[in-house]
Amino acid sequence: MPSPSRRSSNRFVAASLWTPTIFAFILAGMAHHASAADDQTPAPMDKLPSIPQLPDPFLLPGGSRVKDKADWLRRREQIKRMILDYEYGHPAPAPGNVKVGQEVWSIRENDGSGGIEKVFVLTMGPDGKVSTPVALTLPPGKGPFPVIVKGDLCWGRVKPPIVADILKRGYALAEFDRTQIAPDDKTRDKGVLAAYPDADQGDLAAWAWGFSRVIDYLVTQDFIDKDKIIVTGHSRGGKAALLAGALDERVALTVPNGSGAGGAGCFRVQPPKTESLQRIVTTFPNWFGPRFHEFIDHVDQLPFDQHEVRALVAPRALLTTDGLGDIWANGPGTQATYLASKEVYAFLGVPEKIGIHYREGKHDQLAEDFTALLDFADHVLLGKPAAQDFNKLAFPDEPKAYSWSAPTGK
Repeated sequence: MPSPSRRSSNRFVAASLWTPTIFAFILAGMAHHASAADDQTPAPMDKLPSIPQLPDPFLLPGGSRVKDKADWLRRREQIKRMILDYEYGHPAPAPGNVKVGQEVWSIRENDGSGGIEKVFVLTMGPDGKVSTPVALTLPPGKGPFPVIVKGDLCWGRVKPPIVADILKRGYALAEFDRTQIAPDDKTRDKGVLAAYPDADQGDLAAWAWGFSRVIDYLVTQDFIDKDKIIVTGHSRGGKAALLAGALDERVALTVPNGSGAGGAGCFRVQPPKTESLQRIVTTFPNWFGPRFHEFIDHVDQLPFDQHEVRALVAPRALLTTDGLGDIWANGPGTQATYLASKEVYAFLGVPEKIGIHYREGKHDQLAEDFTALLDFADHVLLGKPAAQDFNKLAFPDEPKAYSWSAPTGK
Protein backbone atom coordinates (compact mmCIF):
# COMPACT_ATOMS: atom_id res chain seq x y z
CA MET A 1 0.00 0.00 0.00
CA PRO A 2 1.43 3.40 -0.92
CA SER A 3 2.34 6.03 1.59
CA PRO A 4 -0.61 8.15 2.77
CA SER A 5 1.54 11.28 2.62
CA ARG A 6 0.00 12.45 -0.69
CA ARG A 7 -2.70 14.99 0.05
CA SER A 8 -4.74 17.48 -1.87
CA SER A 9 -6.84 20.41 -0.75
CA ASN A 10 -10.44 20.47 -1.94
CA ARG A 11 -13.15 23.07 -2.11
CA PHE A 12 -15.56 21.27 0.15
CA VAL A 13 -16.60 23.13 3.30
CA ALA A 14 -16.07 20.76 6.19
CA ALA A 15 -19.31 19.48 7.68
CA SER A 16 -18.25 20.70 11.12
CA LEU A 17 -18.76 24.29 9.91
CA TRP A 18 -22.43 23.76 9.12
CA THR A 19 -24.97 25.39 11.43
CA PRO A 20 -28.08 23.43 12.47
CA THR A 21 -30.27 25.99 10.68
CA ILE A 22 -28.45 25.56 7.36
CA PHE A 23 -28.49 21.79 7.68
CA ALA A 24 -32.22 21.77 8.45
CA PHE A 25 -32.81 23.83 5.33
CA ILE A 26 -30.84 21.34 3.26
CA LEU A 27 -32.82 18.43 4.68
CA ALA A 28 -36.07 20.19 3.83
CA GLY A 29 -34.90 20.77 0.29
CA MET A 30 -33.83 17.17 -0.08
CA ALA A 31 -37.18 16.01 1.25
CA HIS A 32 -38.90 18.16 -1.37
CA HIS A 33 -36.89 16.54 -4.13
CA ALA A 34 -37.39 13.06 -2.70
CA SER A 35 -41.14 13.60 -3.04
CA ALA A 36 -40.66 14.47 -6.69
CA ALA A 37 -38.56 11.34 -7.18
CA ASP A 38 -41.21 9.22 -5.41
CA ASP A 39 -43.82 10.55 -7.83
CA GLN A 40 -41.48 9.54 -10.68
CA THR A 41 -41.53 13.10 -11.99
CA PRO A 42 -38.01 14.58 -11.98
CA ALA A 43 -37.96 18.19 -10.84
CA PRO A 44 -36.34 20.75 -13.17
CA MET A 45 -32.76 21.60 -12.26
CA ASP A 46 -33.63 25.20 -11.36
CA LYS A 47 -36.20 23.94 -8.82
CA LEU A 48 -33.72 21.74 -6.98
CA PRO A 49 -32.18 22.98 -3.71
CA SER A 50 -28.50 23.64 -3.18
CA ILE A 51 -26.82 20.76 -1.29
CA PRO A 52 -23.13 21.62 -0.81
CA GLN A 53 -22.28 18.45 1.13
CA LEU A 54 -22.84 14.90 -0.02
CA PRO A 55 -26.61 14.26 0.03
CA ASP A 56 -28.02 11.91 2.65
CA PRO A 57 -28.93 8.61 0.95
CA PHE A 58 -31.16 7.66 3.89
CA LEU A 59 -33.56 10.60 3.51
CA LEU A 60 -37.12 9.60 2.61
CA PRO A 61 -39.94 11.71 1.16
CA GLY A 62 -41.42 13.99 3.77
CA GLY A 63 -38.13 14.39 5.65
CA SER A 64 -38.08 11.15 7.66
CA ARG A 65 -35.15 8.78 7.37
CA VAL A 66 -34.76 5.13 6.53
CA LYS A 67 -35.38 2.93 9.57
CA ASP A 68 -35.21 -0.63 8.23
CA LYS A 69 -34.44 -2.73 5.18
CA ALA A 70 -37.92 -2.23 3.70
CA ASP A 71 -37.42 1.53 3.88
CA TRP A 72 -34.02 1.19 2.24
CA LEU A 73 -35.39 -0.89 -0.65
CA ARG A 74 -37.94 1.85 -1.32
CA ARG A 75 -35.27 4.53 -1.05
CA ARG A 76 -32.98 2.53 -3.33
CA GLU A 77 -35.58 2.64 -6.10
CA GLN A 78 -35.86 6.43 -5.69
CA ILE A 79 -32.08 6.82 -5.98
CA LYS A 80 -32.02 4.59 -9.06
CA ARG A 81 -34.66 6.75 -10.72
CA MET A 82 -32.72 9.91 -9.88
CA ILE A 83 -29.42 8.77 -11.36
CA LEU A 84 -31.11 7.61 -14.56
CA ASP A 85 -33.33 10.69 -14.84
CA TYR A 86 -30.54 13.20 -14.30
CA GLU A 87 -27.19 11.57 -15.11
CA TYR A 88 -27.09 8.46 -17.27
CA GLY A 89 -30.40 8.29 -19.10
CA HIS A 90 -32.53 5.14 -19.18
CA PRO A 91 -31.12 1.92 -20.66
CA ALA A 92 -33.04 -0.05 -23.25
CA PRO A 93 -35.13 -2.97 -21.98
CA ALA A 94 -33.67 -6.46 -21.76
CA PRO A 95 -34.28 -8.03 -25.19
CA GLY A 96 -34.62 -11.65 -24.07
CA ASN A 97 -32.94 -13.00 -27.20
CA VAL A 98 -29.21 -13.07 -26.47
CA LYS A 99 -27.55 -15.96 -28.26
CA VAL A 100 -24.30 -17.06 -29.85
CA GLY A 101 -24.24 -16.07 -33.49
CA GLN A 102 -23.21 -18.44 -36.25
CA GLU A 103 -19.71 -17.05 -36.46
CA VAL A 104 -17.30 -18.76 -34.05
CA TRP A 105 -13.83 -17.34 -34.45
CA SER A 106 -11.71 -19.78 -32.45
CA ILE A 107 -11.61 -22.45 -29.75
CA ARG A 108 -8.14 -23.27 -28.44
CA GLU A 109 -6.06 -24.04 -25.38
CA ASN A 110 -4.92 -20.97 -23.52
CA ASP A 111 -1.13 -20.60 -23.81
CA GLY A 112 -0.01 -23.46 -21.55
CA SER A 113 -2.34 -22.58 -18.65
CA GLY A 114 -4.51 -25.63 -19.15
CA GLY A 115 -7.45 -23.35 -19.77
CA ILE A 116 -9.68 -23.15 -22.83
CA GLU A 117 -10.33 -20.00 -24.83
CA LYS A 118 -13.46 -19.52 -26.93
CA VAL A 119 -14.03 -16.44 -29.10
CA PHE A 120 -17.52 -15.93 -30.53
CA VAL A 121 -20.14 -13.31 -31.31
CA LEU A 122 -23.22 -12.64 -29.19
CA THR A 123 -26.27 -11.25 -30.97
CA MET A 124 -29.24 -9.55 -29.33
CA GLY A 125 -31.93 -6.94 -29.69
CA PRO A 126 -34.45 -6.37 -32.50
CA ASP A 127 -33.77 -8.89 -35.28
CA GLY A 128 -30.46 -9.70 -33.54
CA LYS A 129 -28.92 -6.57 -35.04
CA VAL A 130 -26.92 -5.65 -31.91
CA SER A 131 -23.81 -7.78 -31.49
CA THR A 132 -20.47 -7.94 -29.71
CA PRO A 133 -17.50 -10.30 -29.85
CA VAL A 134 -16.76 -12.17 -26.62
CA ALA A 135 -13.47 -13.79 -25.65
CA LEU A 136 -14.23 -16.34 -22.94
CA THR A 137 -11.32 -18.01 -21.15
CA LEU A 138 -12.03 -20.91 -18.77
CA PRO A 139 -9.68 -22.51 -16.22
CA PRO A 140 -9.07 -26.27 -16.21
CA GLY A 141 -11.93 -28.42 -14.96
CA LYS A 142 -15.70 -28.50 -15.37
CA GLY A 143 -16.66 -25.69 -13.00
CA PRO A 144 -18.88 -24.01 -12.18
CA PHE A 145 -16.42 -21.12 -12.15
CA PRO A 146 -16.78 -17.60 -10.82
CA VAL A 147 -16.41 -15.26 -13.78
CA ILE A 148 -14.95 -11.80 -14.36
CA VAL A 149 -16.76 -9.81 -17.06
CA LYS A 150 -14.74 -6.97 -18.59
CA GLY A 151 -16.01 -4.69 -21.35
CA ASP A 152 -12.71 -3.28 -22.61
CA LEU A 153 -11.99 -5.65 -25.49
CA CYS A 154 -11.97 -2.55 -27.72
CA TRP A 155 -8.58 -1.72 -26.16
CA GLY A 156 -7.15 -5.23 -26.56
CA ARG A 157 -7.05 -8.42 -24.54
CA VAL A 158 -6.07 -8.66 -20.90
CA LYS A 159 -2.35 -9.41 -20.81
CA PRO A 160 -1.42 -13.12 -20.69
CA PRO A 161 0.33 -13.05 -17.27
CA ILE A 162 -2.78 -11.50 -15.71
CA VAL A 163 -5.03 -14.04 -17.45
CA ALA A 164 -2.78 -16.85 -16.17
CA ASP A 165 -3.23 -15.57 -12.61
CA ILE A 166 -6.99 -15.33 -13.04
CA LEU A 167 -7.14 -18.94 -14.29
CA LYS A 168 -4.79 -20.17 -11.57
CA ARG A 169 -7.17 -18.78 -8.96
CA GLY A 170 -10.05 -20.70 -10.57
CA TYR A 171 -11.86 -17.78 -12.20
CA ALA A 172 -13.14 -17.54 -15.78
CA LEU A 173 -12.72 -14.33 -17.79
CA ALA A 174 -15.26 -12.96 -20.31
CA GLU A 175 -14.04 -9.98 -22.34
CA PHE A 176 -16.40 -8.13 -24.68
CA ASP A 177 -16.28 -5.01 -26.82
CA ARG A 178 -18.63 -2.39 -25.37
CA THR A 179 -18.05 -0.13 -28.38
CA GLN A 180 -19.84 -2.69 -30.55
CA ILE A 181 -22.82 -2.35 -28.21
CA ALA A 182 -22.67 1.45 -28.61
CA PRO A 183 -19.98 3.39 -30.49
CA ASP A 184 -17.78 5.61 -28.35
CA ASP A 185 -18.58 8.76 -30.27
CA LYS A 186 -21.41 11.25 -30.66
CA THR A 187 -23.35 9.21 -33.24
CA ARG A 188 -26.50 7.26 -32.41
CA ASP A 189 -26.93 5.28 -35.63
CA LYS A 190 -25.32 2.00 -34.54
CA GLY A 191 -25.73 -0.73 -31.94
CA VAL A 192 -28.24 -0.47 -29.12
CA LEU A 193 -28.63 3.29 -29.59
CA ALA A 194 -30.05 2.76 -33.09
CA ALA A 195 -32.00 -0.37 -32.13
CA TYR A 196 -33.89 1.46 -29.36
CA PRO A 197 -34.20 5.07 -30.56
CA ASP A 198 -36.81 5.95 -27.93
CA ALA A 199 -34.43 5.15 -25.03
CA ASP A 200 -32.63 8.28 -23.81
CA GLN A 201 -29.58 6.30 -22.67
CA GLY A 202 -26.14 7.78 -22.94
CA ASP A 203 -23.19 5.60 -23.84
CA LEU A 204 -22.46 4.66 -20.22
CA ALA A 205 -26.00 3.32 -19.77
CA ALA A 206 -25.74 1.54 -23.13
CA TRP A 207 -22.45 -0.06 -22.13
CA ALA A 208 -23.93 -1.11 -18.78
CA TRP A 209 -26.75 -2.71 -20.82
CA GLY A 210 -24.03 -4.58 -22.72
CA PHE A 211 -22.60 -6.00 -19.48
CA SER A 212 -26.06 -7.32 -18.63
CA ARG A 213 -26.46 -8.94 -22.04
CA VAL A 214 -23.17 -10.82 -21.63
CA ILE A 215 -24.41 -11.91 -18.21
CA ASP A 216 -27.67 -13.07 -19.85
CA TYR A 217 -25.57 -15.53 -21.84
CA LEU A 218 -23.23 -16.57 -19.03
CA VAL A 219 -26.02 -17.53 -16.61
CA THR A 220 -27.27 -20.10 -19.14
CA GLN A 221 -23.95 -21.96 -19.06
CA ASP A 222 -23.43 -24.83 -16.58
CA PHE A 223 -19.72 -24.04 -16.27
CA ILE A 224 -20.42 -20.57 -14.81
CA ASP A 225 -21.22 -20.02 -11.11
CA LYS A 226 -24.27 -17.75 -11.40
CA ASP A 227 -23.83 -16.50 -7.83
CA LYS A 228 -20.27 -15.31 -8.38
CA ILE A 229 -20.36 -12.88 -11.30
CA ILE A 230 -17.84 -10.02 -11.20
CA VAL A 231 -17.84 -6.94 -13.46
CA THR A 232 -14.83 -4.71 -14.00
CA GLY A 233 -13.49 -2.15 -16.41
CA HIS A 234 -11.01 0.68 -16.68
CA SER A 235 -11.62 4.43 -17.01
CA ARG A 236 -14.82 4.91 -19.07
CA GLY A 237 -15.11 1.13 -18.94
CA GLY A 238 -14.93 1.40 -15.15
CA LYS A 239 -17.75 3.94 -15.14
CA ALA A 240 -19.86 1.51 -17.17
CA ALA A 241 -18.93 -1.40 -14.89
CA LEU A 242 -20.03 0.56 -11.80
CA LEU A 243 -23.36 1.40 -13.40
CA ALA A 244 -23.82 -2.22 -14.50
CA GLY A 245 -23.22 -3.39 -10.94
CA ALA A 246 -25.62 -0.79 -9.60
CA LEU A 247 -28.43 -1.78 -11.95
CA ASP A 248 -27.99 -5.56 -12.40
CA GLU A 249 -28.51 -7.46 -9.16
CA ARG A 250 -27.04 -10.64 -10.63
CA VAL A 251 -23.62 -9.03 -10.21
CA ALA A 252 -22.01 -10.29 -7.00
CA LEU A 253 -18.91 -8.07 -7.08
CA THR A 254 -18.39 -4.75 -8.87
CA VAL A 255 -14.83 -3.47 -9.42
CA PRO A 256 -14.47 -0.15 -11.31
CA ASN A 257 -10.85 0.83 -11.93
CA GLY A 258 -9.69 4.43 -12.43
CA SER A 259 -13.32 5.39 -13.05
CA GLY A 260 -13.25 9.00 -11.78
CA ALA A 261 -15.99 11.46 -12.81
CA GLY A 262 -19.22 9.67 -13.63
CA GLY A 263 -17.82 6.58 -11.89
CA ALA A 264 -16.57 6.18 -8.33
CA GLY A 265 -15.23 9.75 -8.16
CA CYS A 266 -17.09 12.61 -6.51
CA PHE A 267 -18.54 15.71 -8.17
CA ARG A 268 -18.66 17.74 -4.96
CA VAL A 269 -15.18 16.86 -3.69
CA GLN A 270 -13.12 18.29 -6.52
CA PRO A 271 -9.41 18.88 -5.84
CA PRO A 272 -7.33 20.84 -8.37
CA LYS A 273 -6.44 19.14 -11.67
CA THR A 274 -9.20 16.54 -11.42
CA GLU A 275 -11.91 15.97 -14.00
CA SER A 276 -14.99 18.04 -13.18
CA LEU A 277 -18.61 17.61 -14.18
CA GLN A 278 -18.27 20.56 -16.53
CA ARG A 279 -15.22 19.11 -18.26
CA ILE A 280 -16.53 15.58 -18.70
CA VAL A 281 -19.99 16.61 -19.93
CA THR A 282 -18.50 19.16 -22.34
CA THR A 283 -15.97 16.70 -23.75
CA PHE A 284 -18.13 13.56 -23.69
CA PRO A 285 -21.79 14.62 -23.81
CA ASN A 286 -22.62 11.30 -25.48
CA TRP A 287 -21.72 9.38 -22.33
CA PHE A 288 -24.61 10.83 -20.36
CA GLY A 289 -28.36 11.31 -20.58
CA PRO A 290 -29.93 14.45 -22.06
CA ARG A 291 -30.31 16.34 -18.75
CA PHE A 292 -26.90 16.03 -17.16
CA HIS A 293 -25.44 19.09 -18.89
CA GLU A 294 -27.92 21.24 -16.92
CA PHE A 295 -25.72 20.73 -13.84
CA ILE A 296 -22.68 22.43 -15.34
CA ASP A 297 -21.90 25.21 -12.81
CA HIS A 298 -24.73 23.81 -10.63
CA VAL A 299 -23.09 20.76 -9.05
CA ASP A 300 -24.50 21.72 -5.65
CA GLN A 301 -28.01 21.24 -7.11
CA LEU A 302 -27.32 17.70 -8.26
CA PRO A 303 -29.72 15.79 -5.96
CA PHE A 304 -27.25 12.94 -5.44
CA ASP A 305 -23.56 12.24 -5.87
CA GLN A 306 -21.62 9.15 -6.85
CA HIS A 307 -21.69 7.68 -3.34
CA GLU A 308 -25.34 6.94 -4.05
CA VAL A 309 -24.50 5.17 -7.29
CA ARG A 310 -22.15 3.06 -5.19
CA ALA A 311 -24.90 2.54 -2.61
CA LEU A 312 -27.13 0.93 -5.24
CA VAL A 313 -24.67 -1.98 -5.32
CA ALA A 314 -25.21 -2.74 -1.61
CA PRO A 315 -25.49 -5.26 -0.05
CA ARG A 316 -23.57 -6.91 -2.90
CA ALA A 317 -19.79 -6.49 -2.89
CA LEU A 318 -17.97 -3.42 -4.24
CA LEU A 319 -14.25 -2.66 -4.59
CA THR A 320 -12.69 0.37 -6.24
CA THR A 321 -9.08 0.33 -7.48
CA ASP A 322 -7.09 3.43 -8.45
CA GLY A 323 -3.59 4.75 -9.05
CA LEU A 324 -2.25 7.59 -6.92
CA GLY A 325 -0.57 9.08 -9.97
CA ASP A 326 -3.95 9.24 -11.72
CA ILE A 327 -4.78 12.79 -10.56
CA TRP A 328 -7.46 13.30 -13.23
CA ALA A 329 -9.54 10.40 -11.79
CA ASN A 330 -9.86 12.18 -8.41
CA GLY A 331 -8.44 9.83 -5.78
CA PRO A 332 -9.59 11.98 -2.83
CA GLY A 333 -13.10 12.20 -4.29
CA THR A 334 -13.18 8.43 -4.73
CA GLN A 335 -12.23 8.07 -1.08
CA ALA A 336 -15.05 10.48 -0.15
CA THR A 337 -17.67 8.44 -2.00
CA TYR A 338 -16.25 5.25 -0.49
CA LEU A 339 -16.64 6.54 3.06
CA ALA A 340 -20.15 7.84 2.41
CA SER A 341 -21.38 4.66 0.71
CA LYS A 342 -19.78 2.60 3.46
CA GLU A 343 -22.46 4.04 5.77
CA VAL A 344 -25.06 2.19 3.67
CA TYR A 345 -23.09 -1.05 3.83
CA ALA A 346 -22.81 -0.66 7.62
CA PHE A 347 -26.56 -0.03 7.90
CA LEU A 348 -27.28 -3.20 5.92
CA GLY A 349 -24.93 -5.20 8.16
CA VAL A 350 -22.28 -5.98 5.52
CA PRO A 351 -19.39 -3.54 6.13
CA GLU A 352 -16.93 -6.17 4.91
CA LYS A 353 -18.52 -6.15 1.42
CA ILE A 354 -17.04 -2.76 0.46
CA GLY A 355 -13.37 -2.00 -0.06
CA ILE A 356 -10.92 0.45 -1.59
CA HIS A 357 -7.43 -0.02 -2.99
CA TYR A 358 -4.82 2.50 -4.12
CA ARG A 359 -1.46 1.77 -5.72
CA GLU A 360 1.36 3.93 -6.95
CA GLY A 361 1.25 4.65 -10.66
CA LYS A 362 -0.70 5.93 -13.59
CA HIS A 363 -4.11 5.69 -15.25
CA ASP A 364 -4.23 2.03 -16.23
CA GLN A 365 -5.57 -1.32 -15.04
CA LEU A 366 -2.41 -3.13 -14.03
CA ALA A 367 -1.54 -6.51 -12.59
CA GLU A 368 -1.71 -5.06 -9.06
CA ASP A 369 -5.29 -3.94 -9.67
CA PHE A 370 -6.26 -7.46 -10.77
CA THR A 371 -4.47 -8.92 -7.75
CA ALA A 372 -6.57 -6.67 -5.51
CA LEU A 373 -9.71 -7.74 -7.38
CA LEU A 374 -8.88 -11.43 -6.97
CA ASP A 375 -7.88 -11.08 -3.31
CA PHE A 376 -11.14 -9.26 -2.55
CA ALA A 377 -13.18 -11.78 -4.56
CA ASP A 378 -11.50 -14.68 -2.75
CA HIS A 379 -12.49 -13.06 0.54
CA VAL A 380 -16.06 -11.89 -0.08
CA LEU A 381 -17.18 -14.57 -2.56
CA LEU A 382 -15.16 -17.63 -1.54
CA GLY A 383 -14.84 -16.96 2.19
CA LYS A 384 -11.03 -16.98 2.28
CA PRO A 385 -9.12 -14.82 4.77
CA ALA A 386 -8.47 -11.29 3.51
CA ALA A 387 -5.01 -11.16 1.90
CA GLN A 388 -4.70 -7.39 2.38
CA ASP A 389 -6.35 -4.42 4.07
CA PHE A 390 -9.16 -3.11 1.87
CA ASN A 391 -10.12 -0.26 4.19
CA LYS A 392 -6.82 1.64 4.23
CA LEU A 393 -7.24 5.30 3.27
CA ALA A 394 -4.70 6.97 1.01
CA PHE A 395 -5.88 10.47 2.05
CA PRO A 396 -6.55 10.21 5.81
CA ASP A 397 -6.41 13.98 6.37
CA GLU A 398 -9.14 14.83 3.86
CA PRO A 399 -12.11 16.49 5.63
CA LYS A 400 -15.28 14.46 5.91
CA ALA A 401 -17.64 15.35 3.06
CA TYR A 402 -20.92 14.77 4.91
CA SER A 403 -22.37 15.27 8.40
CA TRP A 404 -25.08 12.59 8.42
CA SER A 405 -24.56 8.97 9.48
CA ALA A 406 -26.29 5.64 9.08
CA PRO A 407 -29.51 5.30 11.09
CA THR A 408 -29.23 3.23 14.24
CA GLY A 409 -31.62 0.98 16.07
CA LYS A 410 -32.90 -0.84 13.00
